[in-house]
Amino acid sequence: MNSRRQFIRLVPLAGAGLLVGPAWSQTMVDEKDPTAVSLGYHADASKIDKAKQPKYVPGSACGNCSLFQGKAGAASGPCPIFAGKHVSAKGWCSAYVKKA
Repeated sequence: MNSRRQFIRLVPLAGAGLLVGPAWSQTMVDEKDPTAVSLGYHADASKIDKAKQPKYVPGSACGNCSLFQGKAGAASGPCPIFAGKHVSAKGWCSAYVKKA
């Protein structure tokens, strides 16, 4: 039987595991995902065909979009457009809105 002291030591570790676990399990948006296709998402904005995406402006990327919820300088982060998935900071889609 565990003592109360051992239990108190384990509770913070279990809580941290619950918080960190979902962050590690985030998947990246696939460019073939139906939502990604409809928005013209590309994981690398430098490879966008401007003829197919006339809204694209060089220099715009997910990392400097107001919808990007990742930390500054992060390689990827969550985006509310693609619920539960991460986008590349170097990516771009037609929902791009420049940060103010």
